[in-house]
Amino acid sequence: MTDTSAAGLPSSRLSIEVHGTAALLVDDCGRYLLHLRDANKPIWSPGTWGLLGGGTEPGETSAQGIARELREETGLTVPDLVPFLTVETLDASGTLKDRVLVYRGTLNRPAHEIPLHEGIQLRWTHPDETAYMTMDPGTAVVVHEHQRHPHPRVDSGGTPPTVRVRQGSEHRERSIVGAHLVLVRDGAVLLGRRHPDSPFAPSTWHVPAGHREPGESALACMVRETSEETGITIEARDLSLVHTLDQRNPWSPFPRLQLFFAASRWSGEPRVLEPDRCTEWKWWPLDALPGQLVEYTRTALTAIACGKTYTDSGWTE
Repeated sequence: MTDTSAAGLPSSRLSIEVHGTAALLVDDCGRYLLHLRDANKPIWSPGTWGLLGGGTEPGETSAQGIARELREETGLTVPDLVPFLTVETLDASGTLKDRVLVYRGTLNRPAHEIPLHEGIQLRWTHPDETAYMTMDPGTAVVVHEHQRHPHPRVDSGGTPPTVRVRQGSEHRERSIVGAHLVLVRDGAVLLGRRHPDSPFAPSTWHVPAGHREPGESALACMVRETSEETGITIEARDLSLVHTLDQRNPWSPFPRLQLFFAASRWSGEPRVLEPDRCTEWKWWPLDALPGQLVEYTRTALTAIACGKTYTDSGWTE
């Protein structure tokens, strides 16, 4: 087997089964069919541009697996698929995390005519455009190798070359940061009923909250979200962090830091300013919270009442 290494790493034959398959589809103009993956889902490399493909099922060969994945994802049948490259992804310590057999094939069909059943978008892409896109690292290596060696190269056993991609030691897990307002007046906390069509917690009560935007501090996010959602004006200097909920959910690839801020003073009365998200605001006694309350909000409010500043949720030891 002829091995190459885009990351400058030595490579050797591993006696380990292929974890998945992918299709490098090229048109007559030298463009690649790239697939924008869903973000915020527990999938491989979410929110990036990558290749069509997926895992093989029990008893299925790699060739059968990639043919099935293409049919399921796009309805495509590509008759000239041939093994092109094996991509092994290693973590920072050098442990193998994933092994994908990439097949090369030819396709000449407008992207908008291809039905897509998984992910966000298909796009025919020139290789020089990939530098300005959020690329799956393995896909970027495959495109680079195809530019160097456009024709399949296999050994006497039909095995293609292997490239290894190592996640750098600087890689850290990303977290989503949410800011939440605990506004208490006369022993009652302000809660809003979420819209029944809301994708998250429909018709359920929740404190004013939101995710911070790029370049925005959590305090600035809290000030902005409070004004946008309720019309209440709060100064950042009047906010204090009263609880941090460190949350991992099985349906999200990213953990979430839910920060709860209390306000020492504010001005204005709550109004429904985003009726597509919240249908009403109401002051609820802290000792008589509604039954339909976002569960992690109930957890945080209970912890705050006990003077607890940190809670973790969903993590396993």
